[in-house]
Amino acid sequence: MNSIKTVIFISLVSLATTAALADRAVDEAAIRKALGSVEPDTIAPVPIAGLYEVVVGPRVVYMSADGHYMLQGELIDVQSRKSLTEPRRREAIRALLDTVSEDDMIIFKPEKVKHVVTVFTDIDCGYCRKLHSQIDQYLAEGIEIRYMMFPRAGVGSDSYKKAVAVFCSEDRNAALTDAKNGKALDMKTCDNPVDKHMELVRQLGARGTPFIVLEDGRTQPGYVSPKQLARLLDQTDY
Repeated sequence: MNSIKTVIFISLVSLATTAALADRAVDEAAIRKALGSVEPDTIAPVPIAGLYEVVVGPRVVYMSADGHYMLQGELIDVQSRKSLTEPRRREAIRALLDTVSEDDMIIFKPEKVKHVVTVFTDIDCGYCRKLHSQIDQYLAEGIEIRYMMFPRAGVGSDSYKKAVAVFCSEDRNAALTDAKNGKALDMKTCDNPVDKHMELVRQLGARGTPFIVLEDGRTQPGYVSPKQLARLLDQTDY
């Protein structure tokens, strides 16, 4: 008798699971239709019935199962006092940066790497130059600096042309340092990732420089001193 009950129970669970998966497929189809040409990276249910988390690039939003409504903002677990949105946002930002190979960055690496950060920089930005003038201090803290370019004046500007010239130099690291110090560059052009960097900045919603992305996906707009950055990297809420 017990074996029959077990079989019935398993069958009921299986039917419930199948029905839930079918409902989810219908919901995802409705959400994708509502999004139109926007292709989400993931669609997943959240602990609120009828609500789905939708991730597009580094952005996390919530949509109703029928695709009629969208919510933007933080989803908070009141009991644990923790955001359910922030960890997913950080994960999405890390995934976005992972699409860029090291060959398309300018990397300053310490002898012993403790932390890694990505810095979107503008060669002519004063605080960007201040940050780079302390590069040895960041390295002394064990922080690897991975530079990507964000010439805020836009494509075709002098800052943009300098960024391209740096990437087209034989020694990119030395060329970047020279450019930050106001030295003349050999204004070469070549295939380069500067436009891709600027598209990443657009997706991240950054407006100023330097724009720092920590290794856990947190973002830090503006200049941060070596010591302060080291403290930030040693701390995380998740």
